[in-house]
Amino acid sequence: MTFYEFFAGGGMAALGLGEAWTCAFANDFDARKAATYRANFPEAAHHLREGDVWALTADDLPGHADLAWASSPCQDFSLAGGRAGLGGGRSSAFFGFWRLMEALDDGGRAPRAIVIENVSGLLTSNGGADFAALGAALAGRGYRFGALEIDAAAFLPQSRPRVFVVAAREAPATLVGDSPFHTRAVRAAHARLPDAAAQAWAWWRLVAPPARNTDLASLLEPDDAVAWRSEAETRRLISLMGPLHRARIDAVNGRAVGAVFRRTRVEAGRRVQRAEVRFDGLAGCLRTPRGGSSRQAILVVEGGRVRSRLLTAREAARLMGLPDSYALPTTTTTALHVAGDGVAAPVVRWLARELLEPLLHPARMLAAE
Repeated sequence: MTFYEFFAGGGMAALGLGEAWTCAFANDFDARKAATYRANFPEAAHHLREGDVWALTADDLPGHADLAWASSPCQDFSLAGGRAGLGGGRSSAFFGFWRLMEALDDGGRAPRAIVIENVSGLLTSNGGADFAALGAALAGRGYRFGALEIDAAAFLPQSRPRVFVVAAREAPATLVGDSPFHTRAVRAAHARLPDAAAQAWAWWRLVAPPARNTDLASLLEPDDAVAWRSEAETRRLISLMGPLHRARIDAVNGRAVGAVFRRTRVEAGRRVQRAEVRFDGLAGCLRTPRGGSSRQAILVVEGGRVRSRLLTAREAARLMGLPDSYALPTTTTTALHVAGDGVAAPVVRWLARELLEPLLHPARMLAAE
């Protein structure tokens, strides 16, 4: 099976799709991500195009791909980005992608399936108008489409909910049905669709994966292999915690490993910085680092002693499901940016195995069974 990968980043969608898939074309605007992609995919010299998606034409896309994957910039859909919606500067890159799909369709080369991955805010941005516009665009080109909200925590020890809009020319009855990924937010977004888009909706059937058997601690480096903060720095971090989070530390019996984020909260009408810790075996959602406060920290409580440190780049990569053989950029900030701006590879693999591959090649899937 062949695919185009837009906004490819470090190639995590390609890794997730796996060896049964061949990338015919990939694109990303960010030079650092493109360099990471090349370092991990030697064949990228033949199919990776670095640059603005708006500079591409349908002639740049070879052949007739089975799938087009687009993890378009999410900042304008996220709470952190102010939720400007599809009209926002960064997410307007989506239209650069979509005009290519329209041109391929006009030329008889439309991909048989399209996956658009984004933050959960896509479902509610501009009161649902952005999602409705997306659905109308897909339906207008003859696609059936549906959305799945999948948290990477089902596969990896990282809380990372994302929306996957899957569009295809057909929706076989065997691939339509109930799914745990038809969340309340997905159902609400569907209910807001105009009639024309709603008629093209497909409730894609995607079963839940087996129970996850890893936790945050299992993916971390050994204690003696990392640099720990000073006691004064750790005390400063704890001083930013509210009573609830300090109580979580006090309640630890034995050894506990937690993840810490610094966030801005409004308390008594005033914006204050808070540190928040979780000991549920999950890391918080990885972010693209733009400063010290956006970088996740690790807190280890053991024998009455509390230590803290920053999450390493390799640990962040593991939280995205990347193997240790994955070549990361040499600078920590760039490596964290590549990881934090990617799609969790095991989620892509599950989606491909359970839905995309049966959808595109049902006979082959039946033969394999």
